[in-house]
Amino acid sequence: GLPPALPALPLELTVLYNSLLFATGASDSAIQGEAEGIRQGLLRVLEACGACGQGLSTEELWQKVLQEVTAEELQAPLHRLGALQAAWWLAASRLGSAAGLFRLLSNAEDPERAHCSEGENELLYLLKAWRVPAEAASLPLVQSAEDLKEILCTAAAFLQGLQELEAGNFPTALSLLQEAAGGFCSKKVLAQIYTCLGCCAQRMGKPQTALQHLKRALQVDFQCLPALSHVAAVYHELGETEAELQALALLYEALEKKTPAAASSSPYFLIRTELLVHTPILASLLRHRHPSEVKYLLAQRCLRDGRVADAVEHYLDFLALLQEGLQQQVPLDGGSALPRIPEVFLEAASALEQAGRHQDAITVCEEVISRTTDLIPRMLRVEERLEQLECPSPGAGLAGGLLSQKKESLSCLAWRAAGYLHQGWAWAKLGESKEAVTQFSRECLEDAVSRSVCLSVPESLLPEVEVLQKIRLLSLIGRGAQFLELGRHKEALLDFQHGLQILPGDPAAASYLVQALWKLNRKQEAAAHWQKFSQSPAGEDGQQEEQGRPFPLYLVSCLKQATFPHGASLARSIRDYLGTTSRDPSS
Repeated sequence: GLPPALPALPLELTVLYNSLLFATGASDSAIQGEAEGIRQGLLRVLEACGACGQGLSTEELWQKVLQEVTAEELQAPLHRLGALQAAWWLAASRLGSAAGLFRLLSNAEDPERAHCSEGENELLYLLKAWRVPAEAASLPLVQSAEDLKEILCTAAAFLQGLQELEAGNFPTALSLLQEAAGGFCSKKVLAQIYTCLGCCAQRMGKPQTALQHLKRALQVDFQCLPALSHVAAVYHELGETEAELQALALLYEALEKKTPAAASSSPYFLIRTELLVHTPILASLLRHRHPSEVKYLLAQRCLRDGRVADAVEHYLDFLALLQEGLQQQVPLDGGSALPRIPEVFLEAASALEQAGRHQDAITVCEEVISRTTDLIPRMLRVEERLEQLECPSPGAGLAGGLLSQKKESLSCLAWRAAGYLHQGWAWAKLGESKEAVTQFSRECLEDAVSRSVCLSVPESLLPEVEVLQKIRLLSLIGRGAQFLELGRHKEALLDFQHGLQILPGDPAAASYLVQALWKLNRKQEAAAHWQKFSQSPAGEDGQQEEQGRPFPLYLVSCLKQATFPHGASLARSIRDYLGTTSRDPSS
């Protein structure tokens, strides 16, 4: 092009400023490539002043220009370009580069204003201290430097607040986000800032403050659905189930309607706060739930809270969505609320059982069993050599893959075993004891514990193995209870003894064992076991809190069904027997 001329540079730099703003506005993003236009403009300024800047980095180029170019008519255009450069750097999260540039801009005007006091946020101080140059009336601007300064201040506070939030420095994050909330931005961005304030307050252990911020976000922009999702999460944390379910229902309704975004009532600017703030943590905090996730959360929360009828309705809605091809839409990333699909089926079966819909529960479980059977190996060894775990080797990646494969196989085993378990209890509720025994027996004979060699289980596989052991125990208790119903007391006794070998001290198995001995007229043994059990921490009522990891939701109903129902009457009978024998030792 034409060689640079000092008299024409103010106009040239203003045209460059406007064109870069238009390019950004047209693309609706802060494009890194546009920064090259600023660099070329600075090189022309140096060339016009008889200097050279080739080979310098962008930061060095700015330093050279601001130190060596003193022409008064170039100061305003250079400051505007500097603000635009800072916008690119903020968009790239290069906050240090932006602070350095504003330090140079402030130092060029007033060296004393370029230094902030200790404890004050330097970037915000420098931005506020920057004196926006007067605009020449003859050179129209598509976005004034004053407006750009306000947007930069808001974006800088927002970005740094997010950084502090991610780092766990919550008081500092709260202060910076509150600064951003008082800044210059659209209603959409303001709602996002309030949502982040709510998340920060929640992490600080201030749920009520969090709710205030999140409700403020929804007042500002009712379409800020991530705020509603976080409201439900806070209510869940507070244990306010009714309020949580209301929030989730509203969220599901809003997601189903898919209301188009309303036009912003804020002034339109080519450079806007939302173009400069797009960090991973913000994307995570503002993650939009898929309707299927919300439907599942409604079902799960209702089931946990004992609202069985509502849970059944929500689970059946979710399963209907799956039949419509939801597999292509369900989010499977780490932030998804959805568990593995077989677990959802088993939870649905549990809800159906509790609602008395036993045949439907059997059908749902059959789907799980048929889908997982082909995925289970004939023999699965889950032990790992200690040295393999302690000494990394070139084959560590392969070993990790094998461990992951074993974990998946154990999960499939657990799901199928749980399917048989639920079917067993469903048949028992239908009064079909023989069919119930058949289903319980399938699990007892074919489950992972009997088909695996568990010598030294790796820590990563312990949860799956523990779940399998619990399912095996529950199946043995279920089958033993049915044997008692059928009068097959010896077989019942064997199942309860086997169950106590799997999990010694289990209160339900111990209580059933005592009952089986009592029915076999082995009263002295029954009394001895009862006395031993009564002195254990489980107590006489046969209840005992589960220790360690919580078991999956789909097993909760089975745990309840396996509880021994005749504890009080059995205890009375044994006490009477012990009282009689103490008075008549010969008996």
